Amino acid sequence: MKRIDKIYDYILQSSKSFDKDKFLQQNGFSSQEIGDALDILRNNVSKELNTLCREKKIIKIKNRPVLYFDRNCLEDIFSIKLPKDLEELSDISSLTGATKEIIEDHSPFDDLIGAGSSLKNQIEQAKAALLYPPNGLHTLIVGSTGVGKSLFANIMYEYSKYIKKLPEDAPFVVFNCADYANNPQLLLSYIFGHIKGAFTGAEKEKDGIVSKANGGILFLDEIHRLPPEGQEMVFYFMDTGTYNKLGETDRTRKASVLLIGATTEDPNSTLLKTFVRRIPITISIPDFDERPIDDQIQLIHYLISKEAQRVNKTIKISAEAIKALIGSTSFGNVGQLKSNIQLACAKGFLNCINTNECIDINLNLLPPNIKNGILLLSNKVKDNAAAWNIIPNTITIQPDGNKTFLETDAYEPPFNIYNIIEDKTSALQEEGMGDQDIKDFITTDINIHLKQFYAKFKNDTHRREGLLKIVDKDMIDFAEEIKILAEARLNIKLNERFIYATSLHFSALFNRIKKKTVSFSSPLELASTINSKEYSVAKEIHALIEQRYNLTVPPVEIEYLALLLTSIQESSHQERVGIVVAAHGSSTATSMVAVAKKLFDADNISAVDMPLDMTPSNILDTVIEKVKAVHEGKGVLLLVDMGSLNTFGDLITEKTGIITKSVDMVSTPLVLEAVRKCSLCDTDLNSVYSYLLTDFRGYTNKLISDETSATDGVIITICSTGKGAALKLKELVQDIVDNITADHINTDTINILPTGLDNLIKSINHISKNNKIIALIGIKNPNMGIPFISLENLIDGSGEKVLKNLIEGNTIIAPNDKKENQIVLKNLCKQSLRELLTFLNPEKIGSLLEDFVISIEKSLCINYENSDKLRIMLHVACALERMILNDGLEYKESPDTLNKDRLSALNKASLIFKNSLSISLTNDELYYMVDMLNEY
Repeated sequence: MKRIDKIYDYILQSSKSFDKDKFLQQNGFSSQEIGDALDILRNNVSKELNTLCREKKIIKIKNRPVLYFDRNCLEDIFSIKLPKDLEELSDISSLTGATKEIIEDHSPFDDLIGAGSSLKNQIEQAKAALLYPPNGLHTLIVGSTGVGKSLFANIMYEYSKYIKKLPEDAPFVVFNCADYANNPQLLLSYIFGHIKGAFTGAEKEKDGIVSKANGGILFLDEIHRLPPEGQEMVFYFMDTGTYNKLGETDRTRKASVLLIGATTEDPNSTLLKTFVRRIPITISIPDFDERPIDDQIQLIHYLISKEAQRVNKTIKISAEAIKALIGSTSFGNVGQLKSNIQLACAKGFLNCINTNECIDINLNLLPPNIKNGILLLSNKVKDNAAAWNIIPNTITIQPDGNKTFLETDAYEPPFNIYNIIEDKTSALQEEGMGDQDIKDFITTDINIHLKQFYAKFKNDTHRREGLLKIVDKDMIDFAEEIKILAEARLNIKLNERFIYATSLHFSALFNRIKKKTVSFSSPLELASTINSKEYSVAKEIHALIEQRYNLTVPPVEIEYLALLLTSIQESSHQERVGIVVAAHGSSTATSMVAVAKKLFDADNISAVDMPLDMTPSNILDTVIEKVKAVHEGKGVLLLVDMGSLNTFGDLITEKTGIITKSVDMVSTPLVLEAVRKCSLCDTDLNSVYSYLLTDFRGYTNKLISDETSATDGVIITICSTGKGAALKLKELVQDIVDNITADHINTDTINILPTGLDNLIKSINHISKNNKIIALIGIKNPNMGIPFISLENLIDGSGEKVLKNLIEGNTIIAPNDKKENQIVLKNLCKQSLRELLTFLNPEKIGSLLEDFVISIEKSLCINYENSDKLRIMLHVACALERMILNDGLEYKESPDTLNKDRLSALNKASLIFKNSLSISLTNDELYYMVDMLNEY
């Protein structure tokens, strides 16, 4: 039996012999008593007792001497339930009933710093949400990076158990929506599960996180990264409490789950309105610099206490250092403050590593980027003497081995090539792996570590500042110098990841040399040949380090550096051109980017929506943040709609140093083509820019309109209104035309114009005066002697062949116009919806659209042909998307003359969408549909 188990068994058996009176007389057992009974040294007993307290097996009673007692036995004796986080009692009288309520009423929220000040309203909101009958209200937590959203959600879970809304074993499932943001099928599978055979690789049935969270709380972090179809799936589950696994057709499964979401973005601009409406409680967590000064000091005290316990040393911090820490905490909030404190404590620890002295943190110890915080704080509170007086002259914190801490977000510890190589080498050698195989394995492993660490900061708008939290600026400057040297010698282009890896590596190396723990012999002959380019560059860097820093660096470091250079080169080839789409309107850019992400699974593109009342100067900072987020080292392409947005490129390059190129008159096809080109790692910014500006036909800085020059060919798309579905059809035709004309350099520009059924012949005649009309494509043939391709012919492929012959001037073979078309309606509808829809899930909406048509047929006692059914379905699908965007059509004619039977049939059928999707079609949209039915 282990020593700790012997000690616990002694306390447990002894505690069982106590009743209430005996406990009040003796209170428990001292470490000396336990040590004497078990013949164990008292200091060893104390160590194990502290561990048992942290494990919540025993309780400490503050006395002279300190006593210990079994936790469960104490609860049984006094018929109470001790708070889960309670480890010690300072007053035995609290157990006798006088202050018993205090013990039981210690809410988990009470442990939050700011519970009575900056977070008081937020806590009241959270309590109200959790207490709301019968099962609480879904909640959205909003706040910047590092403010503590995850921590707040965790405490909400603990509070639910505290108030008995949830049992002690209730699940708390965390899901980061960014993990599967660009793979809707995998997202659906992960959230709701799948059955065997649902997709390739689904070899057995699997439960999703909804099933795992049943009876508890599901926390969706970064919920703004949930794609529209994912939001739709989740809000349907929120509405009904039912779901089906991927591959199932019936929605028969049920789960009771309280949803908590967290986002750093504005919910109204990043989430569907239909989704936001289903989350009634929004809690906004303030930034660090918005919290009162006493909260900020308490946070510093709390975080330093964690470090004191971790290193088991007393930590003393001066007032100037406290001010610098407060002032330097900006974009990263509490997460950044924690990293800064860890850095300061690590430096202080090195200064006293071989002594019993306390860790002394003063202004001189701090790196320049943190030290400058004292000036920033001075500017903020220069007229507030009270704020200055609150800051103590010194804070001294003793390590308390019994104290436990709430978890907070943290950056990963620095990448350390030595730990990776040494740990992996010994393990692989024991398995009998050869040296060359070990080298190959470790090279891959280092590459993975580099990517993981770099990805931690990849979307940070201040990623270089993030690195400064870990290493000194001098080290980064030296890494920049090495980068230039390596690029010149190896004839390659290295990205920001090289700066991260080398600066962290050099920092670790210099610390090891300083602590005299560096090894002068390698655990592995890495077999980097002396003739390799990497080895040669590593030798040059090795010599430069010794010269610059006057250090003796072990020769084996050349092998390490050569291996590091090899790994970084492999990862550097993954750079792509980044894309930022900026457009006026509340969701214009977001909609186009959503299409691109859905079709290309792209993660190198970001959207900026610019409300019409916002000035360009106000939006510039947002665009800069997005540019930094998508920049991978090869520049960023700006796709903008109009006006002064087109001038942002030069300003952004001047402010950030990131090379940018701007293309205006952005459209969905332009975005798709840009993403397709930029997805190739060997594509550079200039070639993409040149292609889009000159070779991508129909989008060379001019607005397509009726005034197109007479030399241009025109294709007219026809739908019922000339809006909505016609615009979607235009995008579809544009993709087909681009594919047809891609190999024909001398082909004239072909413009595509949408039009409606109203005054159709007049519109076509007007366009034909100045243009050569190649074809009409859509829902109705006006029989004007112009080649016509129906929508179903276009989508099933036969129409595309006709269009190709028309463009190339070949003999036209008419498509099959028989009533019994070879297209299966369901498959055709799904295929069409995949091309046309942006937000709705084609797999789900298809069956509802079919039910919609069936309902109309029953009400009107009519049977539509398949082609008419398809037209109705596609029009209605586009109408539903307009409802999601709150951008419905306006019917400008008088509705009094409309057919009342058809309007009634449409009203009845539209309830299908209201009941299933909570989407209601407006009266104007229904009026347009009456006109559409009149045509069939």
